[in-house]
Amino acid sequence: MIRKLKSGKYRLYSRKTNPKTGRRRNLGTFDSLEAAKKHERAVQYFKHH
Repeated sequence: MIRKLKSGKYRLYSRKTNPKTGRRRNLGTFDSLEAAKKHERAVQYFKHH
């Protein structure tokens, strides 16, 4: 899940909420949407292989 921040950067959040805090985990902040999407694909590959 990618959200745009007020600073103009993009942050990758986990799909599930963190049970301890009730919020989504921050999986990294990126300067471009393309970089965030690329990392999201890498995360999904890691999770499913």
